[in-house]
Amino acid sequence: MNSWQDDLKVDPVPYLISSGNEAIKYFTLRDLLDRNVESIKLLWELPTVKKILKKQKSDGSWNYPSVVSIPQVDYTQYQTYLILSELVEKYGFNKEHESIKNAAEFLFQFQTDEGDFRGIYANQYSTSYSPAIMEILIKTGYGEDQRILKGFEWLLSIRQDDGAWALPFRTVGKNLGDSYQSCEVIQPDRSKPFSHVVTGMVLRAFAAHHQYRKSHEAKKAGALLISRFFMNDKYPDRRSKDFWERVTFPFLYTNIISALDSLYYLGFNKNNPEIIMALEFLRQKQNEAGDFDLKITRGSDKDLNYWISIAICRLFKRYLTPSTR
Repeated sequence: MNSWQDDLKVDPVPYLISSGNEAIKYFTLRDLLDRNVESIKLLWELPTVKKILKKQKSDGSWNYPSVVSIPQVDYTQYQTYLILSELVEKYGFNKEHESIKNAAEFLFQFQTDEGDFRGIYANQYSTSYSPAIMEILIKTGYGEDQRILKGFEWLLSIRQDDGAWALPFRTVGKNLGDSYQSCEVIQPDRSKPFSHVVTGMVLRAFAAHHQYRKSHEAKKAGALLISRFFMNDKYPDRRSKDFWERVTFPFLYTNIISALDSLYYLGFNKNNPEIIMALEFLRQKQNEAGDFDLKITRGSDKDLNYWISIAICRLFKRYLTPSTR
């Protein structure tokens, strides 16, 4: 048995293999057991995937399924980002597929001259969704696209004085409703502290990029993120420390799994005591069946428990198995 499996209460592989989900089986064999597998494109032909692709509109977007309640919010942009995340993280899609290129171009049209993606928070800066969109676009193969590089320039330009990120309108005491009604873009008060919820989302974009993950700025922000493990956030959005253990897949908001995932690629390792403490927290959440007792906060996929388990097992394998990055 591999060492990373020894560090868990129960070997999770039988549980994952028994899922009946071909994509889960594929990633278990490839990522956890280092088996040779067939082309990822086999997953692109699954019935579930074809059903998703069939709903894509001619402009590359997907419609938001619910009734729109806030007219200032671009729900189509939000939904397209969510669906693109599903295709990339669960089925390994990249820009070789025409649907991904179309979706990417749809999202890029929301990028401003400054470099951020605008619309999900109406006319306001979004230091949360902008990097989230960038992360997924990087993973599809757009990492060297000048538009992505411009996005990183913007992210670096809008940091707080402490070296990490917050939502600009929150730093001046505004709530979402006030911000939606503002015609002007609210500038941040950089003297205010960073938000770990926002910083964790920003660092996912840095972690996804083979060059920016090595930057001094990313490593500094990563250390700040670690310093807030299992603490309340400084701002109202997802403030409670309980949100550290409220999870979903694909990753959206910051939790302990998404944070550890990014931190690994930023160069942090098991020599950090907070990393080991976080892994031990996850180990204690494993049950006898092999999966993990964590609160899943969004998503209707019946196999989300399996996806969360894969994400956690990847962490144990990366952090606890000697390897070269």
